[in-house]
Amino acid sequence: MPTRTSSPDVAASGGPGESGEQGERPTSRGDRRKASTRAALITAARQFLAEGGRTDVSIQEITDRADVGFGSFYNHFSGKAELFGAAVAQTLNDHGQLLDALTADLEDPAEVFAVNVRHTGRLPRGRPELASILMHTGLPYLMEDAGLAPRALRDIHRATESGRFIVRNPSVALVATGGALLGLLQLIESSPGIDVDEVADELAVGILCLLGLPREEAVELCARPLPALPN
Repeated sequence: MPTRTSSPDVAASGGPGESGEQGERPTSRGDRRKASTRAALITAARQFLAEGGRTDVSIQEITDRADVGFGSFYNHFSGKAELFGAAVAQTLNDHGQLLDALTADLEDPAEVFAVNVRHTGRLPRGRPELASILMHTGLPYLMEDAGLAPRALRDIHRATESGRFIVRNPSVALVATGGALLGLLQLIESSPGIDVDEVADELAVGILCLLGLPREEAVELCARPLPALPN
């Protein structure tokens, strides 16, 4: 499956997943007001997405939730599809940037990949809003050139090039990982009382083995303490 990511290292300098919402800071009062309104609309859209993937809301409901005037909506977005697309892109990018920060001091690309999978699997407990958005909207974004996908692809390339993974087609490895994680989020949501840590780590071990890491080493990597999420 072809990927739209032009280079696996595009994320190395903080580049992948620049969602367009985090450019230069607005300088004039009018620009700041516009940026604030746009951010409020995206926040409202993210809240609706977290509520079971709701996109069937009206623009009036969105602007009411955002506490902005109805007429201001079209100053920023052509319609609901563009708004919800921006909300998902920002969500994926925020999570990707968080994972990059958590793994910045790790040198082993296999461990970086393992930490990312383990933390993403724990989202229903630590970041339930983000988990809900990923679960209900994530599948179409597995091959996007922004957010989580290019970061995961970057890490797969790095681990393969260093000999840690044995992967013939990184894009297939990417969709296998993403699909498994989305399935795990569904499992956790439908299974109250499930041990989130245990199943997240079990999935991470399975994915690492799928990508060519010996099982004993995969188990050891996934037993290491995880970098803590910021409060």
